[in-house]
Parts: sequence; C-alpha cells; structure tokens
Amino acid sequence: MDSINHQMMGYDRAITMFSPDGRLLQVEYAKKTVKQGSTAIGLVCSDGILLVTDKRIVDPLVVTEAIEKIFQIDDHICSTASGIISDARVLIERSQVKAQQHRVTYDSAIDVLSVVKGVCDLKQLCTQSGGLRPFGVSLLIAGIDSDGPKLFETDPTGIFFQYHAVVIGEGEEGIEEILHKKYKPSITINDGLVLCVEALKQVLDDGFNAERLDAAYIKTADIKFTKVDRKEFDKILKSK
Repeated sequence: MDSINHQMMGYDRAITMFSPDGRLLQVEYAKKTVKQGSTAIGLVCSDGILLVTDKRIVDPLVVTEAIEKIFQIDDHICSTASGIISDARVLIERSQVKAQQHRVTYDSAIDVLSVVKGVCDLKQLCTQSGGLRPFGVSLLIAGIDSDGPKLFETDPTGIFFQYHAVVIGEGEEGIEEILHKKYKPSITINDGLVLCVEALKQVLDDGFNAERLDAAYIKTADIKFTKVDRKEFDKILKSK
C-alpha cells in the first residue's frame, strides 16, 4: 500500500525528492533492476581473482561469442555487471580512460580502489542531481594490487563494499547461500570456476548451457587478464 501511495503522491517522479519516510524511490527502482539482471559472481582466490557471469542468451540466432559481459579495465583490473548493461558500458569506458590516464601521468598502474571510487562518485552524483536518473547497474570490480587480490561491488546508490566472494543479479540469494557453504579463501581459480559453474547450473533455469557462460581471471603470478575458453565450461558441465 505504501508504494502505491508514494506513486500517487509523485515521490518517485524526481530523483531529488525524498518520500516522507526518507527514501529515494528512483534509487530503489534501480536496485530492483539489478536483481532482475543476469547473474555475475566474483571470487578472491588464493592465486588471483575470478569473475564468472551468465550472458543469458536465449535466441539461437545471436552470435554468443560477440556478447561481452566481462570487461578488461587494465592489465590488472577487470569488471562485470548486472542490470542495464548499456549503463555498465559507459561506466567501464570511463574507468578504462581513468586507468590509462593514470599510467600516462604517473607511469604506474592505478590501484583498484581508485577505479571503484571513480565509478561510485559518478553513481552518487546521479542520485542528487535533477534531470538525471540513477545508473541501473551494479558492477563487480576485481583486480590485483601490490598487496594482493581485491574484489568490490558497487551498487546504484554509489556505495561500495569489498568482498571475498559476491554474487549479483538473478538467483542472488540461492548462489549466495552456496558461496557461504563452499567458498574458502584457499580456493584456487580452477576450483573456483568449477564452484561458480555448479552454482549457476543449480540455481538458474533448465536452458542453462556452456554458451551462456563468460568468465575471466587474473593470476597473482603474472597479472594478466585472461578469458576462460568455452571448452573449459563444456568440460566442467560434462563432468557433473
């Protein structure tokens, strides 16, 4: 009933308008958009970081290899998203530029937290300026700094949290429960990939297959962004 009254009173018509109980309704709508987005999982592993995502491609005429859901920001940083992917692409491209400007200016790699704060500053700006709408996307930003692997989640409000393991998007609750039970800081990238694929297969619909998967990792040893080959997904799914 409250949400109907809020809509009737027009509290959700402008991003700068608080409802009587102190809520920014457009921001809450953006967070609901994220929950309806395709699933994305991030893990901090003993030997690096891993991102795994569901492309959610259901049309057989679509070229699945051309759909990109995991993006390289720099050699040591990558990202994936859930929600409105066009919003994510804009944020990713700004982050790529920021990372390259840092290299040119300081002749060194940007730290992961600086990229995260840059994204969140823009997201937060869009929650307090008239004529704008919030970014309807959450990003997982993962990378390797001088003190090891780091994984962050940013949400539409502009807030961010650092995680050992995190999931966003469709099936979030079910996969989070699996991660709570099976994730350990000692897990390797290879074992983490198996865990993520098993979790996605268990929680998502019957049409789940290797073509829908996208994954990438960065190992601490060589700090090189690497995409996972589809054959690896086939191997994991066939073994289960």
